[in-house]
Amino acid sequence: MDRHSSATLLPDGFIGGRDDMTEQFSMVWAQIKAPLIVPLLKLAVMVCLIMSVMLFIERVYMGVVILLVKLFARKPEKRYKWEPIKDDLELGNSAYPVVLVQIPMYNEKEVYQLSIGAACGLSWPSDRIIIQVLDDSTDPIIKALVETECQRWASKGVNIKYEIRDNRNGYKAGALKEGLNHAYVKQCDYVAIFDADFQPEPDFLWRTIPFLVHNPQLALVQARWKFVNADECLMTRMQEMSLDYHFRVEQEVGSSTYAFFGFNGTAGVWRLAAIDEAGGWKDRTTVEDMDLAVRASLRGWKFVYLGSLMVKNELPSTFKAYRYQQHRWSCGPANLFRKMVMEIIRNKKVTLWKKVHVIYSFFLVRKIIAHLITFVFYCVLLPSTVLVPEVQVPKWGAVYIPCVITLLNAVGTPRSLHLMVFWILFENVMSLHRTKATFVGLLESSRVNEWVVTEKLGDALKNKSAVKAIRKPRFRFGERLHLLELGTGAYLFFCGCYDVAFGKNHYYLYLFTQAVAFFIAGFGYIGTFVPNS
Repeated sequence: MDRHSSATLLPDGFIGGRDDMTEQFSMVWAQIKAPLIVPLLKLAVMVCLIMSVMLFIERVYMGVVILLVKLFARKPEKRYKWEPIKDDLELGNSAYPVVLVQIPMYNEKEVYQLSIGAACGLSWPSDRIIIQVLDDSTDPIIKALVETECQRWASKGVNIKYEIRDNRNGYKAGALKEGLNHAYVKQCDYVAIFDADFQPEPDFLWRTIPFLVHNPQLALVQARWKFVNADECLMTRMQEMSLDYHFRVEQEVGSSTYAFFGFNGTAGVWRLAAIDEAGGWKDRTTVEDMDLAVRASLRGWKFVYLGSLMVKNELPSTFKAYRYQQHRWSCGPANLFRKMVMEIIRNKKVTLWKKVHVIYSFFLVRKIIAHLITFVFYCVLLPSTVLVPEVQVPKWGAVYIPCVITLLNAVGTPRSLHLMVFWILFENVMSLHRTKATFVGLLESSRVNEWVVTEKLGDALKNKSAVKAIRKPRFRFGERLHLLELGTGAYLFFCGCYDVAFGKNHYYLYLFTQAVAFFIAGFGYIGTFVPNS
């Protein structure tokens, strides 16, 4: 037998084997599809539709509240007493409360000067403010740099304390807790907290402290974040869209209705008496800020959010840093919900409606269902129904509700409306990580207390931006073309699989595979705009 004849026999055998495998697969699929796959898929779709309605009602409710707040101009200054602290000729500076400013940091080589300089530049009577730098750095070089910077400001007359400890127990919560144990803190009435990349304006204390002075029921004044690197890459624009909704809608609604919201861990001022009454900082989860806020709220304390007061900070500009941050932000609330749900139910100091708000709206819908529905329903179940046409998803659940939720979310950042498609793709990608982290928190698995400090660029970011302004932007057309080919390849692959298994094309499969191709190519497009880590 010559080479040509043997070559002609191989494809026939291969095709025959492929047909046998296809027939076997079709038979197995037909046997398990009706009794097992269809009922399970219908049940899963029904559960997800219920969760979609819950999320939809919550988003619409918050949208209505925001509309009423804007319509009736319900500013914090109208809901609470606010007036400047007046000078007293007899008391002098003693008329002003003593404020502690805490700056926790860990190996913050790029931003330590910015944060310390901004804190030392706060306008307040110099003998009534204490700057406390809590340095948990493990790099001796960075430690020396931070200590030298503190000494430089101390030589200018600033009351600044450089505090270190011999371990990192409790991470940020442990550092903040130990910082409050120093003797000089006993004279302080309030504590302002800023992460290492936050730069408050000089008038920050003048705009926040009067709320706490004139309203003894208030425990926390939270400011809004302003992102200095939102235009650094497409990924930071996506983050800006999500966080703007959080601040402009979620925080504002919580402040305006139940005077409760999650402390963001920075850019806020606490009444020290409220921290003590709530039990102080606890390191049982990776969201020590939310933990303290919930415990303080359960003791009757109120919070106020100032959307007009913005503090500059930095967004993670690498996907690795953002992924670690999102793991902490998704895992922590789920784990805190597991630990505190019974404590909230048994609490006697708050009303039933506030308990419902904290358990249902704050935790269940926003911190758990919002992550699960994005991944399980939109990324898993909806594509699965393409292969199981017996399972029908109503148009209102597959189209109308997602569209309304997306539009309501986009309202927070009007300048990025044209990026909505990319935001949807990006959120779908992140939903996998957030869903995984949510289950880690609920089940308390091995990574439940994983804490990776978010990388900051600081001055390096400014230098990078300056270089970008000088040289022409480098568009990686070859890389984008490769990713587009990858997306097209995915489309052809899925079509081929369907043709082999079922012997016919399907319009919905066409839409599905087009979406897959667009997803892969679109996310690759985002990747070309993400700076290298």
